[in-house]
Amino acid sequence: MIHAFIYGAILAFGLIVPLGVQNVFVFNQGATQLHYLHALPSVLTAFICDVILILGSVLGVSVVVLTVPWLKIVIFLIGIVFLVYMGWVTWNSKAKLREGSTPLSPKRQIAFAVSVSLLNPHALLDTIGVIGTNALHFSGKEKWMYTFACIFVSFCWFCGLSIAGHFFHKIDKTGHKMLYVNKLSAIIIWGVALYIVWQLLQTAS
Repeated sequence: MIHAFIYGAILAFGLIVPLGVQNVFVFNQGATQLHYLHALPSVLTAFICDVILILGSVLGVSVVVLTVPWLKIVIFLIGIVFLVYMGWVTWNSKAKLREGSTPLSPKRQIAFAVSVSLLNPHALLDTIGVIGTNALHFSGKEKWMYTFACIFVSFCWFCGLSIAGHFFHKIDKTGHKMLYVNKLSAIIIWGVALYIVWQLLQTAS
């Protein structure tokens, strides 16, 4: 069982660490909210969405998605449009660290967190294709230990990412550095969108 936990933890960590739309959003909320607790809606929503994806992949949703070509194409197309839009919003967003600024409300944090978690085909296919496929190596209690490890890593990562954003807030009191972070974040988001376009073209050919 310890082997299953370590295997799941390492796998989940490897998938979640690379910069992506979800990570960028959680970090930005930690940096733009005036207090760390105010960023919890984005952290908890991203975590809950990950739990849903992980459980779905372990319980066999991966088999359905990966064996229905048109469903994969639909997910890709929706994701590309969404990522282009998110990149545009992030690129044009202003730093929200100045006095009198209005950070995202809890409701908007939840809505955006759900969007960046469930409408990002790159994250969906990573979770479904990698975590779901590797879950087939285990059964019974070992499979649930593997699943718990993936979920545990997700929770720790999002909490840590938000805290890192909060400390960035402390360093960048004027908000100027955050503008550069937003530009870099937008480029990363558009890069993911281009990668998905390339994958879609490969699938079509």
